Amino acid sequence: MHDGSVQEFAITLEQAIEDRLGQEPGWLKRDAFVQVAGDYLVDDGSLEDLHVCYFVSPSGRSRMEVAGYSVSDDGRVLDLVTADYGNHGQTISRDQVRRRYNWATLFATACRDGHHLDMEESSAQFDMVQDIHSRWPEIGKIRIFLLTDGRSTLQDPPPDELGGIPVIHNLWDIERLRRLATSGRHEEPISVDFEKLGNPLPCLPAPAAGDYQCLLTVIPGKLLADIYEAHGPKLLQRNVRAFLQARGKVNKGINETIQTSPDRFLAYNNGISATATGVTLEQRGSETYLLELSDLQIVNGGQTTASLHHAAKRDKADLSKVQVPAKITVVQPDVLDQLVPKISRYANSQNTINEADFEANSPFHVELERLSRSIWAPAAAGSTRQSRWYYERVRGQYNVDRARRHTSAKQKAFDLEYLRSQRFTKTDAAKYDMTFRQLPHFVSLGAQKCFQSWTLNVLSASSAAPDEIYFQALVAKRILFEHGRAEIRKLNPGAGYLANVTTYTLARLAAEIDVDDVLATVWREQGLPDHIRHAVHELSGPVRRVLLAAPGSGNVTEWCKKEDCWKSVLDIQWAGLLPKVPGQARQAVRT
Repeated sequence: MHDGSVQEFAITLEQAIEDRLGQEPGWLKRDAFVQVAGDYLVDDGSLEDLHVCYFVSPSGRSRMEVAGYSVSDDGRVLDLVTADYGNHGQTISRDQVRRRYNWATLFATACRDGHHLDMEESSAQFDMVQDIHSRWPEIGKIRIFLLTDGRSTLQDPPPDELGGIPVIHNLWDIERLRRLATSGRHEEPISVDFEKLGNPLPCLPAPAAGDYQCLLTVIPGKLLADIYEAHGPKLLQRNVRAFLQARGKVNKGINETIQTSPDRFLAYNNGISATATGVTLEQRGSETYLLELSDLQIVNGGQTTASLHHAAKRDKADLSKVQVPAKITVVQPDVLDQLVPKISRYANSQNTINEADFEANSPFHVELERLSRSIWAPAAAGSTRQSRWYYERVRGQYNVDRARRHTSAKQKAFDLEYLRSQRFTKTDAAKYDMTFRQLPHFVSLGAQKCFQSWTLNVLSASSAAPDEIYFQALVAKRILFEHGRAEIRKLNPGAGYLANVTTYTLARLAAEIDVDDVLATVWREQGLPDHIRHAVHELSGPVRRVLLAAPGSGNVTEWCKKEDCWKSVLDIQWAGLLPKVPGQARQAVRT
């Protein structure tokens, strides 16, 4: 462990926390730390998603406490995040760690037992507890993540259980977070030892070809389901498209084959394509056996894998007769990031998504980055200094670019050219674009799910590369969103559901204005026009009331994710009129 590198990372981490606090007024530093650290884990695939939501309450002589949560798309895995922040790299005791795990377990127990019935409704905390309670019958595994800016010598405790549900513990201290944040790749590659699992696989190796080698094998269905159970979506994380496949609905055809003709699965299914960076083979007589794979990733066949897992865990299906064909490409580590996207693209060529996979290295995002480095924005009102908007294609890219300027003068020039406040990420871009496409219910799904929907339903549907007009419009959407958010926050200081109210208010506004004309104006002015500010003020109140009037269970967070919520917002009777703007007649909002 290098103290200097940890100290440098701690400084970077604190800067990211300060940046996040600027975006989320009302948050404490602890909340911003959870979001920043959680983003690293979501990018890595260790977490599927994260909703930051701090909750603490007495529980007998102890207390229950969490800092956020997430439930997997199939409803089987409950992730609880707890935090120990403020240690600044100092060692935290084993007792501290154990207490945090215990508080999170007590929280899970309270959710199971209906603690929401004793809580005040219409708060994010109520929504979280009620959501977990309603999903409890489907939950098959609980994972507790402890995030800390301290150091710990405690290894992850052994699995526990809560009412028969396995409880897995994951400790992410500052050193482990540093390795993940600075590696540029998965911090802990997935290795599978087939020998230890009792299933060394007979395989047919093709002759090595330069920087890769191909293996053909057949994997028992139960083994593949067990590997997915152990590693989850991280097994698919290197490729966005494979990740999307697994998150969709379980394939009915695959499920039917499992139930009625499991012995024909090998004949009916195309199988999986996977990559690895290392392989252990052994010759046994005339046959070659696959004993171990290092850094395993599935780049095609995500839906097959997830469907087998679903059948085994949810439907208790017998997979003993299921066999899955597999092609495994063993790639040299130094060309991994170059070859894997191409392997994935060609392996998926039979799908409707047949162009770039829109991961960070896709042509779309690379071109968006290039535009952001070449286009100067107009000077804002009251200033003569121009600057650029920095598109952070890869997390941490801004700080890396800044650090490359080795003198303080060059770093100062970088800060003036690329203002820290004018930086935005892939998930930010998705949020802004989906809002103005009038899809606020998708934005309300959360950053990662919104980004995946944007990738699947918007980017993959168009072969057009982003150009200067696209980039300027995207930046204008960001200005409208963030300035509108600030106005709504001032109107309702401390009120909850700010993100939801913002996306719904601006989506509703987009339904009533000449969006292209307004975006052009916003780009020129680099600010919020007065008539838009006035409209945001008038609309946000009625929008908030619709969101808080969640039908049925009264869970506002879940209500905001539904298209019916958007339809209800469109039905708001708003008496206000927008002043005339160029190219648009004065009109009333739809009633």
